[in-house]
Amino acid sequence: MKIAVLDGYCLNPGDLNWDHMRQLGEVAVYDRTRVDEVLERAAGATAIFTNKTPLPGYILEQLPELRYIGVLATGYNVVDVEAARARGIVTTNIPTYGTSSVAQFVFALLLELCHHVGVHADAVRAGEWSHNADWSFWKSPLVELAGKTMGIVGFGRIGRQTGRIADAMDMRVLAHDTNQTNAPGYTDFAWAGLEELLRDSDVVSLHSPLFPETRGMINARTLALMKPSAFLINTSRGPLVVDQDLADALNNGAIAGAGLDVLSVEPPAEDNPLLHARNCLVTPHIAWATREARSRLMDLAVHNLVDFVAGKPRNVVT
Repeated sequence: MKIAVLDGYCLNPGDLNWDHMRQLGEVAVYDRTRVDEVLERAAGATAIFTNKTPLPGYILEQLPELRYIGVLATGYNVVDVEAARARGIVTTNIPTYGTSSVAQFVFALLLELCHHVGVHADAVRAGEWSHNADWSFWKSPLVELAGKTMGIVGFGRIGRQTGRIADAMDMRVLAHDTNQTNAPGYTDFAWAGLEELLRDSDVVSLHSPLFPETRGMINARTLALMKPSAFLINTSRGPLVVDQDLADALNNGAIAGAGLDVLSVEPPAEDNPLLHARNCLVTPHIAWATREARSRLMDLAVHNLVDFVAGKPRNVVT
């Protein structure tokens, strides 16, 4: 079986290996693949793996031997799934690899907003503590999370893990989801409508999938519902947020700060307003990228293909 990995670098920049996949067939791994290179690199392949390389229908039509597409991520919008299905091509994704890593990163962003550890460490390195008249100083307000409300929009695996961490930090947890079942046994938990959650939360963390109805859900109108002291965290999908509206809310003091690991376009244009907005942390989509999570992702990708070959495909997207 010929297998082509179209954009393997982000998953494995060199600290993992492809040996288990190579046991399944002839594997060609490319760091990155432009759309105009897909046909050449995937020619004759029975299986291809992609993370962010688009696979539109017109390309799939020109790959007659293709029977399997493995998306090396949870989101699969880069694949024309309907076109694949029409050609009898099975498409799978990997939904569970990064739950702990992404939830952990939510609090990396949040705690930086609360304490500005980097700013204070840089100030000490620059000599400000050595030359200070007092034994302690701080350059920004410091925020304690205990007793505050964490609002979680989208209460799937990552949202629930985020809620568990928030509960452990003595925060009240509000959750908004279309499926309000299996409420967790946190000390202080409640389901809430979106507008109620935005009004009542001190921290809003986004974990919704990107659907037409969720695109742009955080916009000028919904941001206006939030407390001026509130923080917004997005480790889910960039297009959930209207970039300019959030930048305006930050610059106008409508909310206190934001921590974003995703943006509407990635990589962002240099003039993206969030790159220069007040008290806005932007990181380059790394919440998923711990070595542990990437190792799980690779193992699950191999298992998905093994199950497909065995005639029992799993994690098939619909």
